[in-house]
Amino acid sequence: MHLIRATGLMTNAHDNDGVWSFFRFPWVRKIAGKVRVMQDKVLMVVQASAPRRYFAVGTLLSLGVIVLYLALARPPAELGLQAFLIAFGLVVLWLTNRLRRSTRLTLELTETELRTGDGEVLADVAQIEAVDRGLFAFKPSNGFLLRVSQKAPRRWEPGMWWRTGRRIGVGGVASAPQTKAMAEILSAIIAERG
Repeated sequence: MHLIRATGLMTNAHDNDGVWSFFRFPWVRKIAGKVRVMQDKVLMVVQASAPRRYFAVGTLLSLGVIVLYLALARPPAELGLQAFLIAFGLVVLWLTNRLRRSTRLTLELTETELRTGDGEVLADVAQIEAVDRGLFAFKPSNGFLLRVSQKAPRRWEPGMWWRTGRRIGVGGVASAPQTKAMAEILSAIIAERG
Protein backbone atom coordinates (compact mmCIF):
# COMPACT_ATOMS: atom_id res chain seq x y z
CA MET A 1 0.00 0.00 0.00
CA HIS A 2 2.88 2.36 0.81
CA LEU A 3 4.43 1.70 -2.62
CA ILE A 4 1.13 2.48 -4.31
CA ARG A 5 0.75 5.63 -2.25
CA ALA A 6 4.38 6.64 -3.01
CA THR A 7 3.81 6.35 -6.76
CA GLY A 8 0.73 8.54 -6.54
CA LEU A 9 -1.72 5.88 -7.57
CA MET A 10 -3.74 6.23 -4.38
CA THR A 11 -4.08 9.43 -2.43
CA ASN A 12 -4.94 7.80 0.90
CA ALA A 13 -5.57 4.37 2.36
CA HIS A 14 -9.34 4.68 1.87
CA ASP A 15 -9.24 5.74 -1.81
CA ASN A 16 -11.63 3.38 -3.60
CA ASP A 17 -10.83 4.93 -6.96
CA GLY A 18 -7.13 4.10 -6.66
CA VAL A 19 -7.37 1.35 -9.23
CA TRP A 20 -9.00 3.71 -11.75
CA SER A 21 -6.44 6.43 -11.12
CA PHE A 22 -3.90 3.87 -12.29
CA PHE A 23 -5.25 4.40 -15.84
CA ARG A 24 -3.96 7.95 -15.95
CA PHE A 25 -0.59 6.57 -17.04
CA PRO A 26 -0.37 6.27 -20.85
CA TRP A 27 1.49 2.95 -20.78
CA VAL A 28 -1.27 1.39 -18.67
CA ARG A 29 -3.95 2.60 -21.09
CA LYS A 30 -1.95 1.15 -23.98
CA ILE A 31 -1.69 -2.27 -22.30
CA ALA A 32 -5.36 -2.21 -21.30
CA GLY A 33 -6.32 -1.37 -24.88
CA LYS A 34 -4.34 -4.34 -26.21
CA VAL A 35 -5.99 -6.63 -23.68
CA ARG A 36 -9.41 -5.41 -24.87
CA VAL A 37 -8.37 -5.86 -28.50
CA MET A 38 -7.17 -9.40 -27.94
CA GLN A 39 -10.49 -10.41 -26.37
CA ASP A 40 -12.44 -9.94 -29.63
CA LYS A 41 -13.38 -13.14 -31.45
CA VAL A 42 -11.13 -13.55 -34.50
CA LEU A 43 -13.07 -14.72 -37.56
CA MET A 44 -10.16 -15.06 -40.00
CA VAL A 45 -6.37 -14.65 -39.99
CA VAL A 46 -4.24 -13.86 -43.04
CA GLN A 47 -0.50 -14.34 -43.01
CA ALA A 48 2.26 -14.28 -45.59
CA SER A 49 2.79 -17.38 -47.69
CA ALA A 50 6.26 -18.68 -46.80
CA PRO A 51 7.43 -19.42 -50.38
CA ARG A 52 6.21 -16.06 -51.69
CA ARG A 53 7.79 -14.26 -48.73
CA TYR A 54 11.18 -15.92 -49.21
CA PHE A 55 11.08 -15.33 -52.96
CA ALA A 56 10.19 -11.63 -52.56
CA VAL A 57 12.80 -10.96 -49.88
CA GLY A 58 15.44 -12.97 -51.75
CA THR A 59 14.78 -11.18 -55.03
CA LEU A 60 15.01 -7.72 -53.49
CA LEU A 61 18.08 -8.66 -51.47
CA SER A 62 19.80 -10.01 -54.61
CA LEU A 63 18.96 -6.85 -56.54
CA GLY A 64 20.36 -4.60 -53.79
CA VAL A 65 23.58 -6.61 -53.45
CA ILE A 66 24.12 -6.78 -57.23
CA VAL A 67 23.59 -3.04 -57.69
CA LEU A 68 25.98 -2.22 -54.82
CA TYR A 69 28.53 -4.68 -56.21
CA LEU A 70 28.35 -3.04 -59.64
CA ALA A 71 28.72 0.41 -58.10
CA LEU A 72 31.75 -0.50 -55.98
CA ALA A 73 33.60 -3.33 -57.77
CA ARG A 74 33.11 -2.05 -61.32
CA PRO A 75 32.47 1.67 -60.89
CA PRO A 76 31.13 3.54 -63.90
CA ALA A 77 33.20 6.30 -65.48
CA GLU A 78 30.93 9.05 -64.18
CA LEU A 79 30.89 9.78 -60.45
CA GLY A 80 27.22 10.82 -60.56
CA LEU A 81 26.17 7.43 -61.94
CA GLN A 82 28.16 5.65 -59.25
CA ALA A 83 26.48 7.75 -56.54
CA PHE A 84 23.08 6.94 -58.07
CA LEU A 85 23.84 3.20 -58.08
CA ILE A 86 24.97 3.28 -54.45
CA ALA A 87 21.88 5.23 -53.38
CA PHE A 88 19.61 2.91 -55.37
CA GLY A 89 21.24 -0.19 -53.85
CA LEU A 90 20.83 1.17 -50.32
CA VAL A 91 17.17 2.05 -50.95
CA VAL A 92 16.52 -1.47 -52.23
CA LEU A 93 18.20 -2.97 -49.13
CA TRP A 94 16.08 -0.71 -46.90
CA LEU A 95 12.95 -1.81 -48.77
CA THR A 96 14.03 -5.45 -48.37
CA ASN A 97 14.19 -4.99 -44.61
CA ARG A 98 10.74 -3.32 -44.58
CA LEU A 99 9.32 -6.20 -46.58
CA ARG A 100 10.92 -8.75 -44.28
CA ARG A 101 9.50 -7.07 -41.17
CA SER A 102 6.02 -6.40 -42.56
CA THR A 103 5.49 -9.93 -43.84
CA ARG A 104 5.95 -11.28 -40.32
CA LEU A 105 2.68 -9.55 -39.41
CA THR A 106 -0.72 -11.18 -39.58
CA LEU A 107 -4.04 -9.57 -40.43
CA GLU A 108 -7.02 -10.46 -38.26
CA LEU A 109 -10.69 -10.01 -39.05
CA THR A 110 -12.99 -9.77 -36.04
CA GLU A 111 -16.69 -9.03 -35.87
CA THR A 112 -15.94 -5.32 -35.42
CA GLU A 113 -12.64 -4.55 -37.18
CA LEU A 114 -9.88 -5.54 -39.56
CA ARG A 115 -6.55 -5.19 -37.74
CA THR A 116 -2.96 -6.33 -37.69
CA GLY A 117 -1.72 -8.90 -35.21
CA ASP A 118 -0.18 -6.01 -33.26
CA GLY A 119 -3.59 -4.41 -32.77
CA GLU A 120 -3.35 -1.59 -35.36
CA VAL A 121 -6.82 -1.10 -36.82
CA LEU A 122 -6.98 -0.93 -40.63
CA ALA A 123 -10.74 -0.40 -40.77
CA ASP A 124 -13.88 -0.90 -38.72
CA VAL A 125 -16.18 -3.46 -40.31
CA ALA A 126 -19.06 -0.96 -40.05
CA GLN A 127 -17.12 1.48 -42.29
CA ILE A 128 -16.47 -1.05 -45.09
CA GLU A 129 -18.72 -0.25 -48.06
CA ALA A 130 -17.47 -2.72 -50.68
CA VAL A 131 -15.05 -5.56 -51.32
CA ASP A 132 -13.54 -5.82 -54.81
CA ARG A 133 -11.76 -8.99 -55.95
CA GLY A 134 -12.35 -8.51 -59.67
CA LEU A 135 -9.81 -9.35 -62.33
CA PHE A 136 -9.33 -5.71 -63.34
CA ALA A 137 -9.48 -4.20 -59.83
CA PHE A 138 -6.51 -2.13 -58.69
CA LYS A 139 -5.61 -4.58 -55.93
CA PRO A 140 -2.53 -6.41 -54.66
CA SER A 141 -1.64 -9.83 -56.02
CA ASN A 142 -3.59 -12.64 -54.31
CA GLY A 143 -5.71 -10.07 -52.51
CA PHE A 144 -8.67 -7.77 -52.52
CA LEU A 145 -9.57 -4.10 -52.33
CA LEU A 146 -11.77 -2.53 -49.66
CA ARG A 147 -13.63 0.75 -50.02
CA VAL A 148 -14.38 2.40 -46.68
CA SER A 149 -16.63 5.32 -45.79
CA GLN A 150 -13.98 7.48 -44.08
CA LYS A 151 -10.56 8.56 -45.25
CA ALA A 152 -7.54 7.49 -43.23
CA PRO A 153 -3.85 8.44 -43.39
CA ARG A 154 -1.72 6.77 -46.03
CA ARG A 155 0.10 3.70 -44.83
CA TRP A 156 2.02 0.90 -46.51
CA GLU A 157 3.26 -2.41 -45.19
CA PRO A 158 5.05 -3.93 -48.22
CA GLY A 159 3.75 -7.33 -49.18
CA MET A 160 0.75 -7.32 -46.82
CA TRP A 161 -1.46 -4.23 -47.12
CA TRP A 162 -1.66 -0.57 -48.10
CA ARG A 163 -4.09 2.24 -47.43
CA THR A 164 -4.62 5.43 -49.38
CA GLY A 165 -7.64 7.65 -48.89
CA ARG A 166 -10.76 5.51 -48.78
CA ARG A 167 -9.14 2.39 -50.25
CA ILE A 168 -7.35 -0.44 -48.50
CA GLY A 169 -5.53 -3.13 -50.46
CA VAL A 170 -4.87 -6.46 -48.75
CA GLY A 171 -2.57 -9.03 -50.32
CA GLY A 172 0.81 -9.23 -52.00
CA VAL A 173 2.77 -12.12 -50.53
CA ALA A 174 -0.25 -13.13 -48.44
CA SER A 175 -1.69 -16.60 -48.78
CA ALA A 176 -4.26 -16.69 -51.61
CA PRO A 177 -6.74 -19.07 -49.93
CA GLN A 178 -6.69 -17.01 -46.73
CA THR A 179 -7.27 -13.69 -48.50
CA LYS A 180 -10.05 -15.22 -50.60
CA ALA A 181 -11.76 -16.55 -47.46
CA MET A 182 -11.41 -13.18 -45.70
CA ALA A 183 -12.87 -11.35 -48.71
CA GLU A 184 -15.82 -13.76 -48.81
CA ILE A 185 -16.48 -13.27 -45.08
CA LEU A 186 -16.38 -9.49 -45.51
CA SER A 187 -18.70 -9.71 -48.54
CA ALA A 188 -21.16 -11.80 -46.51
CA ILE A 189 -21.07 -9.30 -43.64
CA ILE A 190 -21.74 -6.41 -46.06
CA ALA A 191 -24.58 -8.32 -47.78
CA GLU A 192 -26.13 -9.18 -44.43
CA ARG A 193 -25.91 -5.56 -43.35
CA GLY A 194 -27.76 -4.72 -46.53
